[in-house]
Amino acid sequence: MTRIIRDYTAADEASWLRCRVFSFLNTPYFDDVLQTKPEIPGLGFELVATDDSGAVLGVMDVTVDDDLATIDTIAVHPDHQHQGHGRALLAEAQARARALGLTTLDAWTRDLPDTLRWYRAMGFSESSHYLHVYASYYTEPGEPDRAIGSRRPGLKPMAVFLHASLDEEQQLRDEFKRIHVCRRFTQPL
Repeated sequence: MTRIIRDYTAADEASWLRCRVFSFLNTPYFDDVLQTKPEIPGLGFELVATDDSGAVLGVMDVTVDDDLATIDTIAVHPDHQHQGHGRALLAEAQARARALGLTTLDAWTRDLPDTLRWYRAMGFSESSHYLHVYASYYTEPGEPDRAIGSRRPGLKPMAVFLHASLDEEQQLRDEFKRIHVCRRFTQPL
């Protein structure tokens, strides 16, 4: 099989979505499901890794803001992981970011050990952290109310997604069942 790294096209959308959903399914991002691919504005770029038949094996979207490139999405279909597709997408993204004169590439991710190892192996360093807190009625009926404090009459919260400081981690872990440390990885270009 020959791997091809190329620009995303609108014809790739269905495959892009499937790749992302299947890749995220067994990760802390399992519920981050999209029905359409987000647009990447301005100088940002969208890459896909395909095989000879054109099937999408992996995806990478990178946004650009000033001198910073941010990996917005990286996903490799589970049937094609550990074959170098993510590394190849990253190499192309690094080359494009350098060509734009950008100085830093970063990515935000949650606390999945394989993902953290991959970023470290690719030369990224952790540079900051915060918490993602999920309060869900289906996990425990009182969680959403605890998260918001007071309700608007007539509205019953079923799920709440919050950001918090690491200083509050233990207290929040005592109150809520689903907490992720969100990590920023950075790499000078």
